[in-house]
Amino acid sequence: MKPFAIVHENAPVILVGAGQLYPNDLTDSLTFGKIIVAADGGAEAVLAAGYMPDAIIGDMDSQPSDTRLEGLIHHIPEQDSTDFDKALRSISAPLILACGFTGKRIDHSLAVLTALMTAQEQLCVVVGEESVIALCPPRIAFDLPAGSVFSVFPMQNTSATSTGLKWPLEGVDLGPTRRIGTSNEVSGPVEITVDDPHLIVIVPRAALAELVRALRAAPAQWPARA
Repeated sequence: MKPFAIVHENAPVILVGAGQLYPNDLTDSLTFGKIIVAADGGAEAVLAAGYMPDAIIGDMDSQPSDTRLEGLIHHIPEQDSTDFDKALRSISAPLILACGFTGKRIDHSLAVLTALMTAQEQLCVVVGEESVIALCPPRIAFDLPAGSVFSVFPMQNTSATSTGLKWPLEGVDLGPTRRIGTSNEVSGPVEITVDDPHLIVIVPRAALAELVRALRAAPAQWPARA
């Protein structure tokens, strides 16, 4: 449990940002949990979708205009991290499903990937328009249809092993300036093992439920950074 968390839940939490919110993002995510946390300007997106956030976390540079939200705001004024990063470290939950953090600005999307590594102990699925993304735990197993696109992206140099992929990861020097592992293909039951928390897994949006299941069933998670 995070000692300074603002939101404590025993079920998955839905985190909404001010980026692009795609159709069914919230309805699909709310099948896994009912608590909605907005990251700063994401509060307006939650209201526009017909829901009310349970909490708002951020530096509040996008102060919501709706007076109903005033008692829900948790202001974190420091400017050295993004609102997504602030929210990740302020939520204690078995899983976070993050919507509205992709699509509009590439710099924001890249910052989201970095935050997944920074908060490596927190299971989090980033929901995009066509893909869903998560930091790969030490070992994870998927049951995906044969022929499904399966991508990994190394945020730092790393190595991994795999079964069930058309192009195995064994012996591949993964890294941002080496091999990156995108556009692989499922050929059978997939299992990935990795030595360090540097590998991002990307699967089709239709596999959201399977990614959630696989993450929660993973036998081990990364420890919090020292």
